Amino acid sequence: MILFPAIDLKEGQCVRLIEGRMDSATVYSHDPGSTARAWQEQGAEFIHVVDLDGAFAGQPRNRRSIAQIVQSVTVPVQVGGGIRDLATIEDLLGLGVNRVILGSAAILRPKLVAEAVEKYGQRILVGIDAKDGLVAIQGWGETVEKTALELALEVKEWGITTIVFTDIRRDGKLIGPNLAATGELAKASGLQVIASGGVSSLDDIRALKELEDSGVVGAIMGKALYSGAVRLPEALAIARGEG
Repeated sequence: MILFPAIDLKEGQCVRLIEGRMDSATVYSHDPGSTARAWQEQGAEFIHVVDLDGAFAGQPRNRRSIAQIVQSVTVPVQVGGGIRDLATIEDLLGLGVNRVILGSAAILRPKLVAEAVEKYGQRILVGIDAKDGLVAIQGWGETVEKTALELALEVKEWGITTIVFTDIRRDGKLIGPNLAATGELAKASGLQVIASGGVSSLDDIRALKELEDSGVVGAIMGKALYSGAVRLPEALAIARGEG
């Protein structure tokens, strides 16, 4: 199982939100590149980046910081947030981003997802964010009448093999991931699922590790790392089956 330290970008700074609310931002670093490098030095094998401003604006807003992150590490970087057209995908991949995550586009521009997968294959992921079981889009500002599983099965038809699943109610709260929903989504969809939202302890990592056979292949960690509740090297040992 891969653990992804998260770098959430707001106005060029590394921040954390609660339930995706921009007014809840806590700034952790003014230098996203050095933050990414620090996670790599602690053993991270992959970095997860979200352009928060982009998610709300519908187009990327932190390109310079994303480029800085990519240039600061040798491990792969995946990026999501406000990516709504092929030109933006091409630009990010051209910067050296390894994988691009499409979120609201899966609802608003499904043809883009299919096109991107056809062109870039497994370098394209879909992020499915759910609030009370329904898919949330536009920076989590609105929900649509579609469940996470319904959307997962749709994107699977378009060629997507891996999704990032976030339970918004748990994001940034350190109350543990929604293990039941995450495991059920992986089993029912047959997709590889990266869990996101609420990871708060080493026990949470152990519990997610037990879902690996169901298709849970990774977990994104944010506030637990930044607050010091979890040390990345210890979490990585568990993810590798050593703890």
